[in-house]
Order: sequence, then structure tokens, then C-alpha cells
Amino acid sequence: MLFSHFKAFSVVTLIALAAGLRANAQLSPPEQTMVATADKENAESISFLEQLVNVNSGTMNPEGVHKVADMLSPRFRALGFQVRWVPMDEVHRAGHLIAEHPAPNGKRMLLIGHLDTVFEPDSPFQKWERKGDRAVGPGSTDIKGGDMVMLTALDAMQAAGILKDASITVILTGDEERVGEPVSISRRDLTALAKQSDVALDFEGGSSRNGVDYGSTSRRSAIIWNLKSTGATGHSSGIFHPSVGYGAIYEISRILDAFRQQLPEQGLTFNVGYVVGGSEATVDATQTSGKFDGKSNVIPPVAFASGDIRTISDEQTQRVEATMTRIVSQHLAKTDASIEFQDGYPAMAATPGNRAILGILNQVNRDAGFPHMEELDATDRGAGDISFIAKYVDSLAGMGATGGNGHREGEFIDLDRQPTQVKRAALLMYRLSKMDRSTPLAPAQ
Repeated sequence: MLFSHFKAFSVVTLIALAAGLRANAQLSPPEQTMVATADKENAESISFLEQLVNVNSGTMNPEGVHKVADMLSPRFRALGFQVRWVPMDEVHRAGHLIAEHPAPNGKRMLLIGHLDTVFEPDSPFQKWERKGDRAVGPGSTDIKGGDMVMLTALDAMQAAGILKDASITVILTGDEERVGEPVSISRRDLTALAKQSDVALDFEGGSSRNGVDYGSTSRRSAIIWNLKSTGATGHSSGIFHPSVGYGAIYEISRILDAFRQQLPEQGLTFNVGYVVGGSEATVDATQTSGKFDGKSNVIPPVAFASGDIRTISDEQTQRVEATMTRIVSQHLAKTDASIEFQDGYPAMAATPGNRAILGILNQVNRDAGFPHMEELDATDRGAGDISFIAKYVDSLAGMGATGGNGHREGEFIDLDRQPTQVKRAALLMYRLSKMDRSTPLAPAQ
């Protein structure tokens, strides 16, 4: 019985090894070196990731954001990158780390990550804790694990002797989780770098469900709207009278219910984050808290509401905003209302060029023996920095670490998946570096 189990196990093992050998046979010698380096450096990479996670770098903690940048800068310099820091005092954020490695040939690649996390110094969730092949920690997947995928992939390219021929620029923003406004300033450098690039790869978390891996060729927008309504006030016994009208809260309720009924369409979500109203009502400058005074027998003269819309294309954004504005303008008697839309993340539409990058990555997957990556539905992923520049350059997101519980206490990273993500990134970048710069990734439509 024992022999039978051993024999069965041996057959399965031999089949798996044979499949791996066949896959590796499709890789060139430099590519095989990169694969071996990713495995060799994995333990050191995870150790350094632990150090990064244990530094609080909440967006509004500029000292922590700077410290993470200071930890990463020497690693890029050691690989031959020219590193600079771009302060963002104008938008009350720490700044961005930019590392540049020019080369005369091949696709010019822009690698995108960030330094900040959603966990500020007052969060109880602060430290790395390893649990077997998982580690729990703030920013472990979003995005410090992704930053390490990027850095270790570059290390692998260096070990294979091919980084010197790759044109790569890295930008690690310091405010991805809470973008400084106006975005014309906070994303000025990102936009400029994108316009000088041929391909953008974003190292936000990878997606894997039920054994299927996904690549993100599209992402939805994230745009905040702010709504204010006003009305006449007076004793509640006069509500609805022609001389008094409906008051601010009925007006804002009309608007929100019209949103519910008239806005729904494929790919769109629209959320109401808060409503406040009364005899007096105010919202603070951060638009995250407010207060009111009111009585049940007083018609409220003022109300506020705020939320967001998430769209799959800029065309959908423009159409939805126009519909919302029209709804707001149809006032109840003796009321008024206005809506404004803040600068936000634009939509990243799925383009032929984006899909072409995923196609190249799937050729890498076939040659290396990794699972095929399906195209992720945009509604299954939040907004990100790559959305600001996708209209300028062929782009792919989701190149980073895999894990779960993003933006929540208990965020974790799957450490056993790190080598695979590193190999995918290194092999993809190598193949892009060998492609003619003047040849589009996808035919013109």
C-alpha cells in the first residue's frame, strides 16, 4: 500500500517536473537566469518588505512617506537608476520618488507604484506579522508588496545582464491613497513621464480567484460629488404651503431618489456617503464630518450630501454628470440646489494596446509554465494612479503582490506568490525591452 502511494506520487511529481522543464525550455538563457534569481532573492526580498511595512507611511504622514522613499532610493541607485525626489508641498503631500534608467532602444517603460498606505499613525493596525506563507500588515499588498515585486524584478534583470539595455522609469507617488488637489499639480510629473513612455505597468495588487489569475486592462473612475440644497424655513405647520415650499431636506431627498431611479446603467455605481441637514448644517473642510442643529417642528433651510460615481469610460462619466446636473436643476417649490464634481480618478478604458500587453504577458505565462491570465472586469477593481495616464500610453495594471483585505485591518499578502509575480514582471519587461520602439503594440483601429 505504501509502495502504491509512493509510486502514484512519483508519477505525479515526474509529470509536474516534466511540464516545468518543457516550460523552462521555452525561456532564453537570460530569462532562465531571471527566473532563478527571483527564487534566490525571495527570502531577502520578503525580509526587506517586512521593514517597509513596519514603517507607517499613511498619506498624511509625510515623515513616514519620506522614510520609505529613503529606504528604496539606494536600491534603485545600486541598479544604475538616477533617483530624484519631487516635493508636493503645493498640494500638502509628501512628494514622489522618481528613478530613471534610459536606454536608446526598446519600448520605454513606465513602472508605477506608491509609497503611501491608507493606514495613518492613529490606526491600531501598524505591524507585520508572518503566518506561514502569509503575512499580515498595513500596506503589505497595497502597495509595498507590489513595490518589492517591481524592485526584485529589476534585480533579476540586472543579474541576467539585460537591465542595461532596458529603458525604464519608475515613479512611486506619495499620495495615491488620498490624492493631493488639484490633480493638475499632484499628477503633473506622472503625466509628463507617461507622455515620454510607450508602455505603463502598474504594480497595484494582482487578482486571483478560484485558481484563475487576472490582468487589469481597465479600471473604473472615482469622482466625488458634493450636493447642497436650500429652502425657506419656518414652522413645520407651513410645510408644502405655496408661500413656504418643501424645505432643503425634501429637495435633497428628491434629488437622491431621482439618482437612484434614473442613473443606473452597465458599469456604473453611484454612492451616497453622507447626508446632513437642519436649521443649521455644516461640513468640515475635509468633507469627512459635519454637524447640524434642527428641530422636528422647524422646516430645514439647508442640507448637504456627498458621494462618488465610478464609471468605465470618460464618455460615461460625462454623460452621468450631465444627467445628475439636470436632475439637480429641477427644483421643488421654494428650494434651490447645486452640485459640484471634484477632480478625481478618470476611467481607464480597455484598449487594443492594453490588451496587447496582456497578450505578451500571457505568452510569458505559457513559456514559463504559469497560469493564463484572464482580463479582469473593470467593476472588480478600484481606481488607481494608472488611470490618470492610460489615455496617453498603453497600460496594464495588477502586476503587484496578491493578497486580501485591502484597505482594512488584517490586510495580508500571499508570500508564496511573490516569486511568480516577480518572474512575470521581469520576463514581460525583458520582452518589451527587445521590441521596436516605433512599432505599435496593437494595430491602429
